[in-house]
Amino acid sequence: MTIRKEEKKDYKTVFNLVEKAFEKELMSDHKEQELVERLRNSEAFVPELSLVAEIGEQIVGYVLLTKIQIVNETFETESLAMAPVAVLPEFQGKGVGGRLIESAHEKAKRLGFGSVVLLGHEGYYPRFGYEMAKKYGIRLPFEVPDENCMVIELVEKALQHANGIVKYPKEFGIE
Repeated sequence: MTIRKEEKKDYKTVFNLVEKAFEKELMSDHKEQELVERLRNSEAFVPELSLVAEIGEQIVGYVLLTKIQIVNETFETESLAMAPVAVLPEFQGKGVGGRLIESAHEKAKRLGFGSVVLLGHEGYYPRFGYEMAKKYGIRLPFEVPDENCMVIELVEKALQHANGIVKYPKEFGIE
């Protein structure tokens, strides 16, 4: 398996992959592929953090990290949102998502980012070091169970002043 930066020629394949990966997901609006397209054209997009996993010549997985802010009355902390992580159904459960997540973390840290926020399955992400965001006083701008709102510090103490509300780019469609 190879993890590499997504290229323009991959966009259609990634669109289809994300659509297929989420089509049977109950906790989904089934529009993650459209979100990816909007985020690619946003100021929050970091091309180095848009990664694909290939096996042979086939793209089988995708992860995107985009810039967000964690805001409180006195402080704004830059962070990243992980959305989506997508793996073709026939390759799920084979470590593809894990490799994508670990590669994304490494690249984000090298680029100077200190943390990642995500909304995801409470049984999956803790194995990568994710903790409940409420431990840091971080909340999402919508109602969600605490166990599904998670963060990871890529750099120690990156979240020490970050208590507050996550501010997503407008492309997420969250007010």
